[in-house]
Amino acid sequence: MEAPVESTRERLLNVAEERFGDGGYEGTSLRAITVAAEANIAAVNYHFGSKEALLRAAVARAMAPVNTERKRRLDRLEEEGKATPEQLIRAFVEPGLNLAVRRGDRGPTIQRFIGRVAFDPSPRIRELYAAEADPVEGRYLAALRAALPQVHPEAVAFGYVNMLGLLALHQSRTLSKAPGASEAVPADTQDLTDSLVSFLVAAFRQGLSAN
Repeated sequence: MEAPVESTRERLLNVAEERFGDGGYEGTSLRAITVAAEANIAAVNYHFGSKEALLRAAVARAMAPVNTERKRRLDRLEEEGKATPEQLIRAFVEPGLNLAVRRGDRGPTIQRFIGRVAFDPSPRIRELYAAEADPVEGRYLAALRAALPQVHPEAVAFGYVNMLGLLALHQSRTLSKAPGASEAVPADTQDLTDSLVSFLVAAFRQGLSAN
């Protein structure tokens, strides 16, 4: 049975994930995307309307399963009763590191794309990313504050922002290129998840509580 043929729209989205993930938004030309996707500018305008709209569609597609899984886990924790910081952190981190990997060969590309866009230097692009991520992320921040009543709300927010940063660095594989990373950063996704969750739990419980 032959594999289904990708539509022009799918090819543009797939290439956009690859190119934006490698070069960022400003460092990637629309022409480079269309050439790699074997399409033309008219196809981008037809399916999306602009380069920014193409990026928005790619972010929405990449983030949808992550947001869905994060929401499902948080809903379950809230139904079960008061969640612990570790449960909340794991429910947030695991989908970000694991779901993209489960998407087969494209997993690492999608993961790198999400990590790169999350910290793009352009305020406009960060706003675009936040529009897809904020509804679920805001609920997690509120839940963490409720789970850490002994910690000042601003300190929890500080820890939360740093959690987002560390997760994005691992998603984009930036930390894997640092000196000594081959020994310090687990190659296995589950090991990486467990190590990152343990680190973050300790930071929230001890480091922030001391402030």
